[in-house]
Parts: sequence; C-alpha cells; structure tokens
Amino acid sequence: MFNIARWKIDLMKSLLLLSVVVAAASAQCLAPNDNIQHSKADNPLARNRLYKGQSIFTLKLLEAINSATPNENIFFSPYSLYHVLLLMYFGAQSDTEMTLRKGLELHWTEDKPVVWQAYTTGKKSMVSRFNQDKAIQFDSVDKLFFGQQIPVEECMEDKFYDEIEKLDYENDPEAQRLYINAWVQNVTHGEIKDLLIPGSITRNTKLAVANAAFFKGTWQSKFKPELTKPDVFYVDNGPAVFVDMMNVEGTFSHAANEKLGCHILELPYQGQDEASRISMFVFLPPVEPNALEKLLARLTSQNDILSEIVNEGISRRVDVKLPKFSIEKTVEMKPVLERLGMGKIFENSANFRGFARNDTIGFDEVLQKSKITVNEEGSTAASSTIAFSFRSSRPADPAMFHCNHPFIFLIYDYATQAVLFNGVYRRPE
Repeated sequence: MFNIARWKIDLMKSLLLLSVVVAAASAQCLAPNDNIQHSKADNPLARNRLYKGQSIFTLKLLEAINSATPNENIFFSPYSLYHVLLLMYFGAQSDTEMTLRKGLELHWTEDKPVVWQAYTTGKKSMVSRFNQDKAIQFDSVDKLFFGQQIPVEECMEDKFYDEIEKLDYENDPEAQRLYINAWVQNVTHGEIKDLLIPGSITRNTKLAVANAAFFKGTWQSKFKPELTKPDVFYVDNGPAVFVDMMNVEGTFSHAANEKLGCHILELPYQGQDEASRISMFVFLPPVEPNALEKLLARLTSQNDILSEIVNEGISRRVDVKLPKFSIEKTVEMKPVLERLGMGKIFENSANFRGFARNDTIGFDEVLQKSKITVNEEGSTAASSTIAFSFRSSRPADPAMFHCNHPFIFLIYDYATQAVLFNGVYRRPE
C-alpha cells in the first residue's frame, strides 16, 4: 500500500486524484465532426448540466462509500474522482462510453464534444476566478501522462494540449515514478509525498490519468482557541468519549430541514462574493438511535436536494460547537464504482481506444487517499486516488448548534455547485 505522508494541521491543503493505467490503446477523436462543434461559443446551459450531474454523482457516491464502510468515519473527494472519470470518458468508446456517460450523469447529451466544451470553459472560469481572489486558493490540474511510445491521436493532442505530457516508461520506469511523485508533491504543496511506491510504474505502463487540486481557506468567523476545551461526544452504539470542542457565537445561515429531519449550518470561508463563495455545510441529526443512517438515506435518495439546501438557510445568531478533528482515509474505489453500475470499465473488454491507436488501455483498480483537519482557523483537506493495471423544530434564539454526536459535512463551491470534499464524522480517531 501507499505510504501516507504525515500532514500539518495548520495549513489548508490539497486534493489529488491520480490514475495509473497499464496496457495500451487504439483511437478516434471525440466525434467525427468535433472540430466544427468545438468552434461553438461557450454554452452556459451545458456547463450547468455538467455541474448538476456532478452534484447527483456526489450523493450517489456518498451512499456507496457509506454502504462499503458503514461504521467508520468517512472522508473523500467526489470532485477529483469525477474529474478523473470524466477524462476516462473522453477516451472511452462504445459500451464503455455509455457506462461512463450513465455513471457520470451525462444522459442530457450524447454529444461528447459538448461535454468537452463545458469541461474546458468550466476549467478556464475556475482559474480566472481564483486568480482574482487571494483569500481562498483553489487550483485544479488535470494530466494525461502518456508513454512516449504511445501514438496518441493528433486530434486528442490538440484537444488536451495542456493536459498531455509524455514520459519514458519503457526505458526508465523508476525515473517516471519519481517524476510523477514529484509532480504530485509540487501540486499539493508537499502534502502528498511518495504516492507511488517502487514497482507501481513498470515498462508496461502506458498512461497515467491524474487530477490534482489545492485548497486553502480560513473561516469567515474563526473559532477562538481559548474557548476550545474537552467536551463529551456521544457515539452511536458506544460509550461517550471526550473531544476537543471548538466554540464560537456569531451570525450564520441556519436551517431546520423537514425533508432530511436535521438541522443544517453553513460555515463560510473568507473571500469570494456571495454568489461564488465556498462554505462547509454541517448536517446535524437529532440525538436518537440510527439518526445518522436515516439522514444519510434521506440525503442520498433526493438527487436535487443540494441546490435546495444551500439556499434555504436563515441568517441568525448561532452558538456553534464543533469538534476539532482530523480524518485520514484510503478507499478502494473499484467496489464503490461497481455499486454505482460502473464495473464494466474494469473488464478486459472495456474500450478506451479513443486515446491512441493500435493499443489497448485497461483499468484494474482505483484507490483514493484523503485527509482533512478542522481547527479554529479553518480546514485542511487532501485527497489522492490512483487507478492502475498490471496488465425537527427551530430552537430558541440564539440557536444552539452543538455537534456533540455524529454528523455529515461537506465543502461546497457555490459557483460550480460542486462538492469539493464530503465526509461523515462518527467518532474521534
């Protein structure tokens, strides 16, 4: 398994998704007439549909991961997994393309160039947005690390010029492993080191598909360190334990959602305007048996619930108590994706011939390593994924939002309607 680098709690870090593929490929472009279609102007409707599909995928992914690890703390990045799978979709053909289109909620179009256009303009918009505001850092980088011997289609090189890089896997696989590790470490500001262990890159490696992103932010209303003190946390089906509980009283967006049967609090980060802010949302169920599982079931059964949730809160004075916590998890994504009906992408018959001609690319496994720390200053989050092959009623004012029992949380970007990170906190680790 991969060495999990120790990470610092005083920084807000990165999220990384890396896929390493061994085998080969044969190919066409995105579509026979895609050059004509790519000349179209930006299509905001297509971008909105892509973002909505990503939101639906996020909730389904949460349900699948929770089913696989029902009694554990959970933390993962739906954003990065979606990006890597989207890159795979652009190289997929026939039944494999249809499997990914369905799994990624791209049923609104069969026109792959339209999806590519939405993906490209969305990336440019994200870069422009965060270059203008230094209060929050969020960078997302996609890479297609092809072997030098792979005859990548000329049109694919044109469409993914910024993403494609050629490496010499055949003659010096170990040097390429070190190079990819250095790229990962650089993009994640040193948070993820030595991701690929010796032997994970071989002479047979043909392609590594990667997404890496860096996030750094500070609470708009910081918790005061002098108010942090040990307090009781009530664990489901277990004895109560003590946690370092942070405390702040301020004006926050708060809601009591009847559909979900829980209270919801928005904790915004500094920077960005109202329409493009990034916030953490905390979903707190009542203190009763199986309340968290009931909340998860309700949340994941309503595909469009997130767009409703983020806009329903009422600004009010709230006394907030939140554990100072950290979660570090490695999730095998292959069984999770199989639960989502995407298992065919791992079969020998999977068709990724859209990347290059005269070769066959295959995927055997997808792993995601994720980390988060929540403290008085803000949140530190990191995630790394690798795919590889070797072949209730409202409370009285001020509202009391005390997270002294299991809860769900997510980090949400208003501009793209994307969940960057998602987690379930069940107990201190």
